[in-house]
Amino acid sequence: MSTHAPASRTTALAQFVTSATPMDLPEPTRVKAARHALDTLACGVAGAASQEAQSTLDLILATEQRGGVPVWGTSEGLSVRSATLVNAIACHAFELDDTGGCDHSGAVVLPAALAAAALAEHPVSGEEFLLAVVLGYDVGRRVLEACGGYEPHNEAGWHSTATCGTFGAAVTAARILRLDATQVAHALGHAASFSGGLWAFIHDGSQTKRIHAGRASEGGVLAALLARAGVSGPSAVFEDVWGGFLTTFAPKTARPDVLTLGLGESWRLERVSLKPYASCRGTHSSIDALGLLLDRSGSAEHDVERIEVRLSPFLSNMCGGRDVQTLPFAQMSLPYALAARLALGQAGLSAYAAEERDSPRLRTVMERVSLIVDPTIAANEEPFVRIVTRDGRTDEARVPKALGSPANPVPDDAFLAKIRSLSGMALDGKRTERLIDGVLGLWGQEDVRALNHALLSDRPRPPLFR
Repeated sequence: MSTHAPASRTTALAQFVTSATPMDLPEPTRVKAARHALDTLACGVAGAASQEAQSTLDLILATEQRGGVPVWGTSEGLSVRSATLVNAIACHAFELDDTGGCDHSGAVVLPAALAAAALAEHPVSGEEFLLAVVLGYDVGRRVLEACGGYEPHNEAGWHSTATCGTFGAAVTAARILRLDATQVAHALGHAASFSGGLWAFIHDGSQTKRIHAGRASEGGVLAALLARAGVSGPSAVFEDVWGGFLTTFAPKTARPDVLTLGLGESWRLERVSLKPYASCRGTHSSIDALGLLLDRSGSAEHDVERIEVRLSPFLSNMCGGRDVQTLPFAQMSLPYALAARLALGQAGLSAYAAEERDSPRLRTVMERVSLIVDPTIAANEEPFVRIVTRDGRTDEARVPKALGSPANPVPDDAFLAKIRSLSGMALDGKRTERLIDGVLGLWGQEDVRALNHALLSDRPRPPLFR
């Protein structure tokens, strides 16, 4: 009979991270990983035009020397940790980064991956890079599921991108830096103490939400570097002990077995969605439903008397606001998203520019949108959208899987149009096409460490988008 104690969940995760091989990834997962990497990098390049990224960059340049790690979409370079912070903020700045992982996994994992690659003293193959990214998505999402899932964790006030994302970033950086299992376990322990982030931003449209992605990514990189330097982290950070992550962050909803259940059998990246609209994912199904209704009825803006949305209390609390004075406020507003779709025909980034948010036309159309809270609709269920036309016709639709979800993917032409539009905010056409070809062709490349420099612009920074 063995007298060995069972491995802790931290140890089990660490062993999985170090023992996985690129060939463990099915072909569809490899392809999806490259697409999400490209999507995130394009978001990061465009996000260099955000106030959050530019203000953070200015702050860092005023307090430290420049470094050799590129700030994407600019001609600047910073230290590893500072570049990770700014790049991750930029990735999440315009609400166009992927969702459904930790929640915003790409914005946390990709900056950490390229930061680690910049530090690597060995070639980083495309296969190893994509595996590290997939592992980051996997662990970050598993931590969220172990907290009980997205709705209970966020309803408790925690922003999961910040609280769970740091684990994904730590794992990705650790894998690229070739940490052993003991070091990865230490990195996870450090990451737990760097975790944090509250939904308080939702009440006044503050910009803190974007900073959460930056801090999670930077914290994950620091966790991996501390472990590599020999600094120990708690070995039982996921166990049922006082001060453990789950007992602290999810005392009533924790499901700790999810952390290690079926490791390597299915990859959490497969459930992550790409975003076609520049708004909270909670608004996307309703945007799709409204588009379906308009197409079905042949109605235009002047034909629609009102739009009624029957939705869950959870979604109403998160996306029911009507104050659109700031970009973060507007991007969390379901009424504004539907007003933009009706009046402008789209809900992309340009629909959220200051001149549109200040438009009397948009504000008037937004008044036609009413939200009806239905307590029988679960937090994870999509809303019902109903239009009433001026000639008395009514129609209702519900889109159970929003565009961009794995079950309703964005078509290739629309995906590439998004990439070109975002990258074009800071990169010229040739650089954008090289980026597309290079990232989609990562699998099989011998060394991806030059990818960071492919994201540099020939100008200090793009014009500020407000």
